[in-house]
Amino acid sequence: MNTVTITRVAEGQWEAVTDGRTVGHGDVSHRPDGRLFISIDVWQDAVFDQLAAVMLADLPELLHTVVSESDHDLRSSWERLGFTVRRREWEYILPTDSGDTGLRTAQLPAGVTILSAGTADESLLRALDRTIREEVEATVGWHTMPAEVLPRPAGSTLGDPSKYAAALQDGEYVGLVRVARAPRRARIGLVAIRAGHRGHGIGRALLAHALGELHRDGIGSAWAEVDTSNAAGIALAEGAGGRRSGSYLELARR
Repeated sequence: MNTVTITRVAEGQWEAVTDGRTVGHGDVSHRPDGRLFISIDVWQDAVFDQLAAVMLADLPELLHTVVSESDHDLRSSWERLGFTVRRREWEYILPTDSGDTGLRTAQLPAGVTILSAGTADESLLRALDRTIREEVEATVGWHTMPAEVLPRPAGSTLGDPSKYAAALQDGEYVGLVRVARAPRRARIGLVAIRAGHRGHGIGRALLAHALGELHRDGIGSAWAEVDTSNAAGIALAEGAGGRRSGSYLELARR
């Protein structure tokens, strides 16, 4: 194999080049919770270790990455570098037709109203997001939530507010759902409820609302990830007709 030249081309990007051709690139992204995620995509397997060696030398010791559980080769490559399994997520495919989800008869809990995506008060929505994150962090830890890596301004924990629908109970913001739309299939990125309001069907109502709006817009399915330790999240996904389609591992190197 010809000599590979690896260059850091931007703050969080590296590129591997041989004979004037790009044969791989690496990226790092910060999650709002402070975790640093690394990814490497190479066209030649032999480049992986070379690119990883350069990146790891430039980065802090504590790093994370996500791999499909079925991709044994990629998992082995990361484990060879000292990464170990930290957590597992299941991916679910959710139908949006209420006849398939079983949510056709879902009733709003007493005193609850749902604000469609883009109509919630942004300041109250951001305050709700911060409160829910603090509550989750104080119990199971935010690291058990889906390991999405989204670019956001420093200090912000909420992405594009237009992607969030909110649940109000007696006028108080108590829950939210985030939906990222795509032409044929959308992603349910988060369903979260205030600690004192869980167990009363608000999460189910939010999910029914989100899936119903997608169905009305001609989107036939959505996908979501759930930590395998999250029994309530699994019950919510499977209770909405979700079928498991894959699994992902979050690996960490300390």
